[in-house]
Amino acid sequence: MKKSRGRTGRKRRRKHLQSFMDGVNCSHKLEYIKLKKWLKDRGFEDSNLRPAEFWDTGRGLMTTKALQAGDLIISLPEKCLLTTGTVLSSYLGEYIMKWKPPVSPLIALCTFLIAEKHAGEKSLWKPYLDVLPKTYTCPVCLERDVVSLLPEPLRKKAQEQRTMVHELYMSSKAFFSSLQPLFAENTGTVFSYSALEWAWCTINTRTIYMKHSQRKCFSLEPDVYALAPYLDLLNHNPNVQVKAAFNEQTRSYEIWTNSQCKKYEEVFICYGPHDNQRLLLEYGFVAIDNPHSSVYVSSDTLLRYFPPLDKQRNAKLSILKDHDFLENLTFGRDGPSWRLLTALKLLSLGADEFTCWRRTLLGDVISARNEQQALNITSKICHFLIEETQHVLLQISQLKRNKENLKNHLALVEALRLEDLKMLQKSAEILCNLNMATV
Repeated sequence: MKKSRGRTGRKRRRKHLQSFMDGVNCSHKLEYIKLKKWLKDRGFEDSNLRPAEFWDTGRGLMTTKALQAGDLIISLPEKCLLTTGTVLSSYLGEYIMKWKPPVSPLIALCTFLIAEKHAGEKSLWKPYLDVLPKTYTCPVCLERDVVSLLPEPLRKKAQEQRTMVHELYMSSKAFFSSLQPLFAENTGTVFSYSALEWAWCTINTRTIYMKHSQRKCFSLEPDVYALAPYLDLLNHNPNVQVKAAFNEQTRSYEIWTNSQCKKYEEVFICYGPHDNQRLLLEYGFVAIDNPHSSVYVSSDTLLRYFPPLDKQRNAKLSILKDHDFLENLTFGRDGPSWRLLTALKLLSLGADEFTCWRRTLLGDVISARNEQQALNITSKICHFLIEETQHVLLQISQLKRNKENLKNHLALVEALRLEDLKMLQKSAEILCNLNMATV
């Protein structure tokens, strides 16, 4: 008897562990019950998807039945989608129509999200707004201390993103003021910078691509956004394939899977073949073992190993710039990219070899000396980036101890840097083997 009790206990433990690995069903939570009812009122048929908490990806959707390639994952009726059409048919419509110069489709959607969130209980979109994240982890929301720990190319893009959102806010202030008749409070308080930042992040991280016809009341920027309640709980996995589009016949946005998924597992979609820097910049997360990821080499790093006395240095740089060989130079799981090696071979050309630069760009071998020097410099750059990454990881672990409030943001940068380190170490190994082979 004792034995069987132990086995049952083990079984129960195993079952509990399995459910934790699969995800914890959250359908019973009030916000999801309200969201499901709200969607049903708009014509959404309950699918096999359930909101759940997963230990590695956080909030997502699990399937209650096994999915095969070719199965429809979700079909969301047009009435459930939040588009510029929704905004124009609301109380904001007349203000947008008469505002000159016209606002962008993006600002129209941001304005609607801020106004509806401010309306609270009175908002028709409250069940959706209640399940949206309260905060985001895109670089635009990160503290400057955290942004400074990002790899140089991403740090630059993060600063551009911050500037762009700030300019968007400044250029929209007059339009926000024109909405004063709609609010008892001052529009400056309702449409604050933090409110716009939240709305911008909501749209940037969660919209699906859906082309709308150009309207005269909007500026000429493309109108391609649609917020898709419930569907936007699906997380990204770089290894899955899906087909997603608006179906004109059913007037629904549909996602079909090209992958299999076991019962009670998390259902993933793919946001595109993005590397981790792009995922962090646009969506605020990092994918572990992302097959599309790379470590970027900046032109400053590229040049630190070439003597400034090289008379042809400036000419070589001009050639690389003209032929677009100073951008997208990377290390990946397969070692240094062809583009990086080619750029380094061109920079390594001797004075007597310089006239062969066109052949270098085509991938020809110019000389054994040139090949060897390019390999040596590639190894030096790789080791420099490994040391730099390890140094930043050390800084992060110290900051995590001292700055409790930044813990989540620091963990995100740490995840990115650890992925980079894995790729650089793999590249260093490949380069070591290549060097041994040529010697």
